[in-house]
Amino acid sequence: MRALWYFEEVNLFKILCPHKYSEYKAGHEFNSYKKSDYIYFEDDAATKLYLIDEGKVKIGYYTEEGEEVIKAILTKGELFGEKAILGIEKRNEFAQSIDNQTLICPVAKDTMHDLMRDNASVSFKIYKFIGLRMKKLERRLQLLLFKDTKTRLLEFFKDLCEDYGYECPDNGDHVIKHPYSQKDIATLIGTSRQTLNSIMNELKQENVIEFNRKELRLRKNIA
Repeated sequence: MRALWYFEEVNLFKILCPHKYSEYKAGHEFNSYKKSDYIYFEDDAATKLYLIDEGKVKIGYYTEEGEEVIKAILTKGELFGEKAILGIEKRNEFAQSIDNQTLICPVAKDTMHDLMRDNASVSFKIYKFIGLRMKKLERRLQLLLFKDTKTRLLEFFKDLCEDYGYECPDNGDHVIKHPYSQKDIATLIGTSRQTLNSIMNELKQENVIEFNRKELRLRKNIA
């Protein structure tokens, strides 16, 4: 599965964004958010879906003790708030901008239903997209519960490889050019940046990975 609006060769943004349609264009606007701005809170009414045009958004919730739990960090081209079209009336998570400039395309759930009803093929792809995302989230939560930090990191790298990687024809290594910072990765695998840096340096010494600020390389033996 690719992480962007492109899904099975279909550009969902071109199809779904309301400003592409004359009947919705006049009343449609993009919303701009700064770092730490919330797009929605837990228990807010689930009336819209959202497409990220620029920036990054984290999805999470708070435990009864007030601890923040991050479920996902989404980037340019991704869809969130999709449970609104499944009949869920209230949010059970928050969505918050984590970039200084995040541009969001909001889509009312009624508008989305209209667009999906007019295109059965796209409707199927959206539901499949939602199913795959839920499957990936379930897998990540299982890793958090039952695996050590090093294993969680390696599995996260393999997921990145599926979404953002390509194979080098000369040696079979996989190069990954992804949008996540080290802070993002540490948050997603449930560890500190210090621990993440330590494990990454250990994996580098073991010749499992190579990395710099611009890219990550997975050696053939784990990709």
